[in-house]
Amino acid sequence: MQTYILRRLLALLPTLLIASIIVFVIVRMVPGDVVDLMLSQNDAGSNQLTREQLLATLGLDKPIWEQYGIWISGLLFRGDLGQSLWQNEAVVHMIAARLPVTFELGLLAMVIALTVAIPIGVYSAVKQDTAGDYIARSFSLLMLAVPSFWVGTMITVFPSIWWGWSPEIQFTPFLQDPLQNLQQMLIPAIILGLALSAITMRMTRTMMLEVLRQDYIRTARAKGLGEMLILTRHAVRNALIPVITLIGSQAPILIGGAVILEQIFVLPGMGLLLLDAVNQRDYPVVTGVFFVVGLAVMLINLVVDLSYGLIDPKVRQR
Repeated sequence: MQTYILRRLLALLPTLLIASIIVFVIVRMVPGDVVDLMLSQNDAGSNQLTREQLLATLGLDKPIWEQYGIWISGLLFRGDLGQSLWQNEAVVHMIAARLPVTFELGLLAMVIALTVAIPIGVYSAVKQDTAGDYIARSFSLLMLAVPSFWVGTMITVFPSIWWGWSPEIQFTPFLQDPLQNLQQMLIPAIILGLALSAITMRMTRTMMLEVLRQDYIRTARAKGLGEMLILTRHAVRNALIPVITLIGSQAPILIGGAVILEQIFVLPGMGLLLLDAVNQRDYPVVTGVFFVVGLAVMLINLVVDLSYGLIDPKVRQR
């Protein structure tokens, strides 16, 4: 197992390298220029000398391959993701301040998604073609059809019109006031969690239906085992392996949904940081956020692969 983990970690390095090159180049191809934005806010005008000096100050006068070499060497040897072009602050520090908010939102959303999806998916499979099954399937279709950003927008607009209530704008860190923090994070986490639960619920139902038709399930029933014991010990554990794979593949969707909901509910997380950086063409911040997000997605998928052995003993024997 240790050799397998080491191999997977080493395999992440070339993937991250290629991803960093792609992001580094594409970010600089976005229409608009950070120098033009800065000069447009300068009352002194935008003469050629000023532009050249600003390019040299920001380190943007060098060829893009040389800029990438400086960036990747700083990352590899010092763990440095560069400096923000606007705030002159280390990108590592900016991400470290925002990452806990996005992590908390994603964790709460995933817990809510699994709490809703797996029990309902199992129930829907066991009660196939009953009224409960139809209700569960309709609910999952509804969650798939309704965009999370639309739900978030409606929750912030209509309650304020009808009842004079709106979500808290001033963010409270978890360590400062855990209860107030959870109250702020609960609504966006529920919206994101329900959106994620839809496809997981349908996958759980499909895999449970397939497992319940297997010969070993019929054998277990013939031996006189209770239905609950058959479900928990045999059916659910075997059905969860494809579901876990699906959960791992939903990590980018989870992060993408967090970007939108952080903007709607004014949560100072990675999503809000990324949107501000894109609007300002703050290249080091955009590259740093994408690099950290890519690393997080790869590590999540590694954890998913390792979790197979905990669910299915046959995997541990390979």
